[in-house]
Amino acid sequence: MTYFNNINRIQYEGPKSNNPLAFKFYNPEEKVGGKTMEEILRFGVAYWHTFTEDLSDPFGAGTAIRPWDKYQGMDRAKARVEAAFEFFEKINAPFFAFHDVDIAPEGDTLAESNKNLDTIVAMIKEYMKDSKTKLLWNTVNNFSHPRFVHGAGSSSNADVFAYAAAKVKKGLEVGKELGAENYVFWGGREGYETLLNTDMKLEMDNLGRFFHMANDYAKEIGFDAQFLIEPKPKEPTSHQYDFDVASGYAFLQHYGLEDVLKFNIEANHATLAGHTFEHELHYARIHNMLGSVDANQGHPLLGWDTDEFPTDLHTTVLAMYEILKNGGLGRGGLNFDAKVRRGSFTPEDLFHAHIAGMDSFAVGLKVAQRLIDDRVLEDVLEDRYASFKEGIGLDIVEGNTDFHKLEEHALGLTEISNKSGKLERIKATINQYLLTTFAGK
Repeated sequence: MTYFNNINRIQYEGPKSNNPLAFKFYNPEEKVGGKTMEEILRFGVAYWHTFTEDLSDPFGAGTAIRPWDKYQGMDRAKARVEAAFEFFEKINAPFFAFHDVDIAPEGDTLAESNKNLDTIVAMIKEYMKDSKTKLLWNTVNNFSHPRFVHGAGSSSNADVFAYAAAKVKKGLEVGKELGAENYVFWGGREGYETLLNTDMKLEMDNLGRFFHMANDYAKEIGFDAQFLIEPKPKEPTSHQYDFDVASGYAFLQHYGLEDVLKFNIEANHATLAGHTFEHELHYARIHNMLGSVDANQGHPLLGWDTDEFPTDLHTTVLAMYEILKNGGLGRGGLNFDAKVRRGSFTPEDLFHAHIAGMDSFAVGLKVAQRLIDDRVLEDVLEDRYASFKEGIGLDIVEGNTDFHKLEEHALGLTEISNKSGKLERIKATINQYLLTTFAGK
């Protein structure tokens, strides 16, 4: 059975194409900086938003029209697998990602849930034999069910902690079975609403223990995926323990996990933390902690996780600049943790959305590569920090000075002359590269 009858395989047709079901800028085979776009961008389709999302919101019922929703229970789960691999092939997706409950419904018991999961995992594995699409990462949903009302690995209830651990144990086994390149921990409820009833130290200590046990079990079964933690500052809790990359990195260092986990960075989560997307990517990169990316964007007028498909080209340029400076994403990728808008409810809209996101990052890639090739930002930084390349500045960097010598140097200064930061000129230059990279195409 087919679910997208009127959609053919999406092809690259170039910037002048008027075909809404064609790539304008994403050409998988085109080389940028010596590698193909497909190799660099490593796009992934999020199973939850694409195949299980019904587009409901707190103020209204779901609007999504999905051919597989005529089924129920396990029959619907099986239909989603069929639809998913048809979609992967037609959008030419190298990767996909899922939570356990995205692919299989929970049963009345953990054993029943695991049985459902085994059935669907076997089906996915069979489909993967004839598909180019691989599993970028999997995870388990330890946040939606009422049992996780007080958290999972940070829960105040030891039984819930054990239940969450059992689910992660199964998730690691599933990841190994399907050849996942990564395993993600997203602490949807690993935080608190108020300190008035929270033992923060115990909760954070337990969360650290949880990660160590997960790593131990992965080693035990020979699952060598890259472990990722996904920062988010709030929502649904008032404060989550993985607030942003900086606080997450401090957590990992404190619990001796900095060599175990890297970061899966989501653009919309960066916004909620009061940061830019490129800030979070940059902070992770300079500490060698950038693992993978959830590619989406938030709405500037709304203060919650709207998970829109990325179309802001200025943001994709700066994001790809950080990713390229990182040497790529390694085993990670650009997973579209994004959903179509509530008014975009047809199956065809799923293709329009992914095309928009893939084209946006393809533009970002090409512009960022030009900026790097021409050393635009590198030259800016070298000029701005030139005083640390010689004299007292070099002594500071190399640790060859102290407060006595610095005071002596300062007393000898007759004037201090600063250079302009030239921010407006820099932004104008980035706009120039953005507008001219595809001129004449």
